[in-house]
Amino acid sequence: MKKEHDYWVYILTNWKKTVLYIGVTDHLSRRLIEHYKNRGKPDTFAGKYYCYNLVYYEWHQYINNALTREKEIKKLLRESKNAIVEEANPEWKFFNAFICGDWPPKEATLEY
Repeated sequence: MKKEHDYWVYILTNWKKTVLYIGVTDHLSRRLIEHYKNRGKPDTFAGKYYCYNLVYYEWHQYINNALTREKEIKKLLRESKNAIVEEANPEWKFFNAFICGDWPPKEATLEY
């Protein structure tokens, strides 16, 4: 029997909206803070390109479905990834504050 949880497939971008990062997590706000903490660090893709601005997310009940969807989106051309974002978020607003509350996170909230 499959275990039920909350899983999120998400798309991040940098402040110029020139780079996209696609990921999956079971704790979206915590993951956004992790990406923020890694900004500028060249050892991760999202860190290297300052991708921590959430522009798209979708919920999945099962991890296998979320992982399949993540892989599906990653294989798409940039134009198709843009279309996914634009259908749900035509203005490419950053949803970090909506998901996390205060944004950027205060140092005290970075320790979770």
